[in-house]
Amino acid sequence: MESSKVDRRGSRVQKMFAEIARRYDFLNHFLSGGMDWYWRRFTARHLKPLPNSTAPILDVCTGTADLAIAFWKKYRIPVVGVDFCPPMLEIGRRKVERLGSGDAKIQLLEGDACQLPFEDEAFQIVSVAFGLRNVENTQLGLSEMVRVCQKGGKVAILEFSMPTFPPFRWIYTFYFRHILPKIGQKIAQNHSEAYHYLPQSVLEFPQGKEMVARMEAAGLVQVETFSLTLGIVTLYVGTRAETSPTCFPGETF
Repeated sequence: MESSKVDRRGSRVQKMFAEIARRYDFLNHFLSGGMDWYWRRFTARHLKPLPNSTAPILDVCTGTADLAIAFWKKYRIPVVGVDFCPPMLEIGRRKVERLGSGDAKIQLLEGDACQLPFEDEAFQIVSVAFGLRNVENTQLGLSEMVRVCQKGGKVAILEFSMPTFPPFRWIYTFYFRHILPKIGQKIAQNHSEAYHYLPQSVLEFPQGKEMVARMEAAGLVQVETFSLTLGIVTLYVGTRAETSPTCFPGETF
C-alpha cells in the first residue's frame, strides 16, 4: 500500500460510503452548486467511442452511476459500472430503472478497483469520477484501468483539484477545508467523518504534472488535462499505448 496520511483502507472507505449512500447524490449536487452534472457531461462528451470498436464503456468506482448514465445518454452503447459498495450500487440500479427507455444497457457490478473482474482490453473507454483517490493503492487502480482498456482506447480520471489563481484559491481552500466538511457532516450524519475525509484525500491526491506522470508510467500516452470551474476539478485523459507500460501493477512512486 502507498504511504498515506489519510486512512484509505478498503474496509474503512467501503463502510464510509455505505453510511452516506442515502444522502450522497443530494450532497454532491448541493455542495457543488449543481456543477457535478456539468463535469460528468463534459467528461462524456470528450471521450468519444472508437470508430471500429464494439466494446462497452467501463466506469470504475461508479458509485450511484451518474457518469455511467451520462455515457449511455450520450452514445447509447453498453456501459458497465463497477463499485465495491453495495448500497451505492443499489441506488444506481434504481436510477437505471427510472431511465424509462426499457432497454438501457447499463450493467452495475460489485468489484474492487484494484482487481477488476474483467479480461485484458475488454473496454474501449475506461473512466473514474471522484473515485481513484479513494482506492487503497492509486497506481494499482490506475494500472488495472489501463489493463482492461483496448489499445488506442481512452482512460479518463475526473477528480477534484486545487485552483492556482491566488485570490480564488484562498477563498476556495477556506471553504473546502472548513465550511464544506461541517455542512456535509451535519447533513450526512455519518460516523466515519466522510466530509472531513474529503478535503484531506483531495489535498493528498496527486494533481497536475504528478498525475500526468503516473498515467504515463501506467502505459498511457498523449495525456491531456482539462481544468474545469476555475480549477476546482480536473479531467485527465490518456490513450492506451500500443506497447507495455513502464510501471507495473502495485509499483508506486
